Amino acid sequence: MLLFDLRRIGNQLLAIRKRSGLTQADVAEAAGLSDRTYADIERGTVNMRIETILRICNALYITPDEILTQSDAQMTTQQEEILARLNACNPKDKETALRLLSVYLQSLD
Repeated sequence: MLLFDLRRIGNQLLAIRKRSGLTQADVAEAAGLSDRTYADIERGTVNMRIETILRICNALYITPDEILTQSDAQMTTQQEEILARLNACNPKDKETALRLLSVYLQSLD
């Protein structure tokens, strides 16, 4: 599944960078970005052009898929979290949430 959530992309970049043992300054320099810009990207507070994404991916030796897609395992975890939150709701809130979801899914058709 393709991601458009800048915060999630930033979190994935952060995790990959830390696994690689790099600092934000290391990645910023390798990608031709300022330290501040790269820090903002990891925080998910700045939108990126595709060229910037590619430069960051090259600096981290990863493919864009690694930050722009979500695996089935991540999706399953997210679904389980949502279902747990839904099940914790009182009956009225649960009914409202299910109606909203139903309306949204119908709008996709």
